[in-house]
Amino acid sequence: MNRYNTLQWVVQRMLTDSNDIQKIREACEAISVDFIEVDIIPFTDQLPDFPLDKQSIFYGSTNFMNLVYTHPELSKGLFLDKKIFTIENYLMQWQSYMLNSTALVVTFQELMDMPYDEEQLLFIRPNEDSKAFAGETRPFKDITDWYHRLTQIENTNLSLETKIIVGEPYNIKKEWRLWIVDKKVVAASQYREYFKLKKVEGCPPEVTAFAEQRCQEYTPHSVFVMDIGLCGDSLYIIECNCMNSAGFYKADIAQIIHSVTDSFATMF
Repeated sequence: MNRYNTLQWVVQRMLTDSNDIQKIREACEAISVDFIEVDIIPFTDQLPDFPLDKQSIFYGSTNFMNLVYTHPELSKGLFLDKKIFTIENYLMQWQSYMLNSTALVVTFQELMDMPYDEEQLLFIRPNEDSKAFAGETRPFKDITDWYHRLTQIENTNLSLETKIIVGEPYNIKKEWRLWIVDKKVVAASQYREYFKLKKVEGCPPEVTAFAEQRCQEYTPHSVFVMDIGLCGDSLYIIECNCMNSAGFYKADIAQIIHSVTDSFATMF
């Protein structure tokens, strides 16, 4: 008997890399689990139609995952808790193992009251696992201009009270994304070298060992991705993200699908 016959992957059709979608399909076929493609209408608040007689694992855009998140009966296949998937939480849990261990967790409003020089370079990113804006380094004067624009527009993803992470910029030599299932690294890919995109399958053994050591201390979920950076001669956690929307880069998609499905099957 196929232990996956009550499961299915529900995958958003229009994603950046159609080759990844095909690899997900092939991986599902290889382990005899149903593969369902769906279309997401931009700015919709309605989930697309898909069979509800099986337990679903979801993959797609942040918008798609936000729609799933509002339906508790579907959320087992969305490996996310928005209260836990935050940089603020990771800083408390992993402390000095975080790249931005000395960063501040503040709102835009609070940041404006801080005595930074106009030319001071600051790294800034959202606290939550969201696409409200991309993490980047900006001089304080640019962040101030951004703040003033926020006071004049209505942005549903970003407000003056949105928690943000503010810290010093770091020179990161290499960055890897690791897929973690039940505290074990099941796949990995380098995705950046000296701030330039460079996708290479896998990661060095010491990166895997570092990630699994941190997982013995804490994990935000049984399934998630961890981004790790090499800064100087040391490894640090950059962030963790929800697997359901994480880009694959050059990771072994078949191994990810198999491992996640296998773990998910044990829940039922």
